Amino acid sequence: MNRPSTRPEDLLAAYRTGRSFFASHSGTLLTDGVRAELPACGGGDGAATLPRRVDELLRATPRASGEVIAVGAIPFDHDRPAYLTVPEAVRRSGRPPVAAEPPVAPEATSGWRFAPEPDQRGYAAAVADAVGRFATSPLEKVVLGRTAMLTAPRPVDVAALVAALAGLDPTGYTFAVEMPLAWAGRRGQFVGATPELVVSRSGDRVLAYPHAGSARRSPDPALDRERGERLAASPKDRHEHAVVIDDIVRVLRPFCRTLTVPPGPELVSTRAMWHLATRVEGVLADPATTSLDLACALHPTPAVGGKPTGLARAVIGELEPFDRNCFGGMVGWTDAAGDGEWVLALRSAEVCGDRLRLFAGAGIVPGSVPDAEVAETAAKFRTMLDALGVADEL
Repeated sequence: MNRPSTRPEDLLAAYRTGRSFFASHSGTLLTDGVRAELPACGGGDGAATLPRRVDELLRATPRASGEVIAVGAIPFDHDRPAYLTVPEAVRRSGRPPVAAEPPVAPEATSGWRFAPEPDQRGYAAAVADAVGRFATSPLEKVVLGRTAMLTAPRPVDVAALVAALAGLDPTGYTFAVEMPLAWAGRRGQFVGATPELVVSRSGDRVLAYPHAGSARRSPDPALDRERGERLAASPKDRHEHAVVIDDIVRVLRPFCRTLTVPPGPELVSTRAMWHLATRVEGVLADPATTSLDLACALHPTPAVGGKPTGLARAVIGELEPFDRNCFGGMVGWTDAAGDGEWVLALRSAEVCGDRLRLFAGAGIVPGSVPDAEVAETAAKFRTMLDALGVADEL
């Protein structure tokens, strides 16, 4: 891995569409150009073949100069093609600094148009439908998303949007990658600021940091603290979190000779949300296991799909009226040694010209209240809306 040679804010300032940007707790990377692109695989890019094909792509790439990595996005649906490239150049720096004061978001102009799918009433009905299934099926949890198409009064400045996302939530993971967008009929950018790490590998060390159970923050300090404390004590949210942790530990344990799991979740926050989170750390049993091996074994976790996985995916397909593409999928990078980081593609948007498709979702478990889940997704939309400088609620 290249040693950091510049400031993270310089890499952020150098981001332009067509490049890939990824900022995490361990550092910041910016890529330029494309040496090679992962070809689509007949029959889909399943978890069983993707790590092998990426490894073959990396090993076939000449190492004349610079670092060789694969970077990009993996859709929620394993059968969809992954959007991964080997860039011509990779620049790295340290972790972005935490600003003393949040930056001011770009000033929004009038004339924005909004087309939610489903709208709040439709989403509440879908949540009620899902809740009704818990008593009549083995379903334990399902994550239901909603989306909104925003049309701006002028083409979106993607570089400014990425800079705002990184500044508004510097303790999370900010990403921007280019990919084909079916609704636009051409390539665009997939950008986001997610709080959640699926898995990272550095040598034989493994880290997963799942989040499940959320509450909206308040600008009033006393009310904000009360909301966090209420989330930490909520039986419904702690159950939702336990479903996710139990599944992640089940998947990771065979890969690790040791695995450390705290007895309960911690309370963490982004600018917009409180979350329950658990830091799961392990040491690999086989050093040949790559970050992508681990990520594909875990994906989709119950944090974005549900449990049981197959049944939850069927319910999602029935109740969600839109194509997730990479929402609920993974964004990240891996190198030829197997090190890498993969994060959940949450708090995200697809951007092309003057249009953006925003995504948000919520975990539905027994006891979920439709109106509360509508409010949770509205709060999650705020990450992107605040970065755009848009005050409207979705």
